[in-house]
Amino acid sequence: MPQDGPPPLADHPSEPAGAAAEPAVGELPLPGEAARTRYLAILADGGRLPASAVPPADRPAVAELLELGLLRTDPAGAGYTVVNPRSVGGRLSEELRSAGTRLLVQAQEMPALLDDLTRAYDRTPRKVDRSGEVRHLHGAEQVWERIGLLHRASVEEVLSAQPGGPLGRPLLEHALDLADRLLARGVAMRALYEPTARADGPTVAHVLAATELGVRSRVLGESFKRMLIFDRTTVVIPSGPDYTSAAFVEDPAVVAFLIGMFERDWARAEPSQWSPTAAEPAAQPVHVQVGRLLAQGLTQRMVAARLGLSDRTVAAHISRLRDQYDAETLFQLGWLMRAAAGDGRPEPGW
Repeated sequence: MPQDGPPPLADHPSEPAGAAAEPAVGELPLPGEAARTRYLAILADGGRLPASAVPPADRPAVAELLELGLLRTDPAGAGYTVVNPRSVGGRLSEELRSAGTRLLVQAQEMPALLDDLTRAYDRTPRKVDRSGEVRHLHGAEQVWERIGLLHRASVEEVLSAQPGGPLGRPLLEHALDLADRLLARGVAMRALYEPTARADGPTVAHVLAATELGVRSRVLGESFKRMLIFDRTTVVIPSGPDYTSAAFVEDPAVVAFLIGMFERDWARAEPSQWSPTAAEPAAQPVHVQVGRLLAQGLTQRMVAARLGLSDRTVAAHISRLRDQYDAETLFQLGWLMRAAAGDGRPEPGW
């Protein structure tokens, strides 16, 4: 049977772009180079293209022009007629504006559409992952191996706070060997001890030997936390009661906080004469203990609580000591007592 109109182009629409899909945002619906060349050739031939004159090689370009609406099927015969690009451009421009308006409306509505998820997010506390800044080790062998590596890597300073009772001889010998090697490399060392450490012969001998090497020490008659600080970048703190587990902290904020704790304790501690025959504060007369605590900045009430005495008893001791040392203030009294006992000089120590 005879065919009405030109034969359709395989795999391409045969109608103008009036029914074509809306152009994608960001992609302008412009003809390609081959389609432009074919459009100009059709114009040069009078604006009409017989269907029989479309060679197979030109079919994709003709199909593209049909899709864009720059060609339309001629209802009067078997061919195609060009369309004014101005009208096509106006139509495509309107489609783009319409699509853009819809996108703007959607963009304005988007926060409200996600509002329930946003509220849930804001209400939920989030965990901060610091797994790379705090490393936990379990087992004495692993802990000491890591501490040994930190000692060997230190280049500036090693600080230690050692509360509690005396340490074993093997540990003291190992610590002295470490101190010797660190100080030989120019690494500064400071250590805090509790007063009870001065009652242990091996600990006293160790501190005296370390003092000769150049380690500084102080004694603090208050509770403080055990820690090791390496080059002010890594802090080791126990994570178990038996010290076989430890946390190695590298987070700058936490490290700075722990260093502040150490420096605060160091400032409150006092240099001490380490001697195997030195009398312990706990064995000294009460009035001497009162004076030492006053020199540390403790108030009368704090001194009473520390020594387990009543306020009246402490006040009586303070009154007699003031008369004896001709002191006007409590701090002056403690300072004068320390100076008289030979404790007033700062000295290096372990």
